[in-house]
Amino acid sequence: MNLFRDKQISYFSAFLFSFVLLIFLSGMGLNAVQEKAIRNLFLSYDNAVATSLLEQGVSKDVIAEAITSTANSQEGTALLVNIGVTEHTAIRFLPYASEFQQISRYYTLPVGALLSVLLCGGTFIFLWKREQLYLQAARVIAHFTEGDFSLRMPQMNEGTIYRLLASVDQLAAILQSKNEDGQKAKEYLKNTISDISHQLKTPLAALTMYHEIISGEPDNVETVTVYSEKTGLALKRMEQLIQAMLKITRLDAGSIAFEKESCRISELIHQAISELTTRAVGERKEITIDGSPEETIICDKQWTREAVGNIVKNALDHMDLGGKINISWNRTPAMIRVIISDNGSGIAPEDLHHIFKRFYRSKKSLDTQGVGLGLSLAKAIVEGQGGIISVQSTLHEGTVFTLSFLTEL
Repeated sequence: MNLFRDKQISYFSAFLFSFVLLIFLSGMGLNAVQEKAIRNLFLSYDNAVATSLLEQGVSKDVIAEAITSTANSQEGTALLVNIGVTEHTAIRFLPYASEFQQISRYYTLPVGALLSVLLCGGTFIFLWKREQLYLQAARVIAHFTEGDFSLRMPQMNEGTIYRLLASVDQLAAILQSKNEDGQKAKEYLKNTISDISHQLKTPLAALTMYHEIISGEPDNVETVTVYSEKTGLALKRMEQLIQAMLKITRLDAGSIAFEKESCRISELIHQAISELTTRAVGERKEITIDGSPEETIICDKQWTREAVGNIVKNALDHMDLGGKINISWNRTPAMIRVIISDNGSGIAPEDLHHIFKRFYRSKKSLDTQGVGLGLSLAKAIVEGQGGIISVQSTLHEGTVFTLSFLTEL
């Protein structure tokens, strides 16, 4: 039984068993003492009766018959009543019965007192240890309620009470984890607000300056035109920043449920780069697609297009005129991989492990377009669907991004 896995209960149960055995042995001992006492008292009584009758000249045969007789009669009862010996006679007036009472008390009372002390002592020790266990658990729980999870519940033994304490410990670990997650969420929110504020300062300052210039020269058409275009670019950059942050925040909050379905990779890629091909042509850059047009992938089409588009846009931002981007895909027994490679400026080794961080901009690319959220958003989208995104790059030679998705089982 699980009850006896608790050592304290096992010890107390063993004590109770020993106590019951001791009572049984004590009862047998007292019974033997009483038997001996009764025998001695009856022998003394018979001896006294025989002696008295012999002194009065009663024959030995009559005395022997009287002592060994077991018969009762009304005459005998009446005689005893006349001399004051009845069932209502006080023990103290019956010498041998009084002596037997004294002998019984002499042995029974000490043994009873000893057994009572043992029972009370054993029970007290068990309850005291239980009380100490409860007090220790209460102190630990008090620390838990104050937010201190450094202490742990006592778990030295097995048993129901210790399983309960272990469950409380597990609950405390969950609360600690949630508390840490809450702190991380607060820190993340603080950093995010700080990042957004920092990123918005530049375009807001620019907009303020452009507004002052336009307001100062309202009749200068050329100035108004130039700074109106710059105002539009600043507003567009702010819009991109806000949209990207909203998407990342929704992904982090888990409020987006990816709706996976089977779709052709070729169609997904064409839709992802449809708005970027015009830019590529205008910048004299080339985007090529290489892969089986019938190959399919299980993913959320809308969000995966967003991830691919962000990676391609990032490649366009970091390559010179005449640069090339190639998008290909292949299937393995377990994965479908979409590979986006370019011959751009590449990524420095010291930057390679930071490119997926939000707002991260390499010192070598501060003069390029973008707000530093595209790759971070792409990573969140791919990993949110159970995929893997990896990157390999050689400085001044190019970069290869690989998006890996599980095949349908």
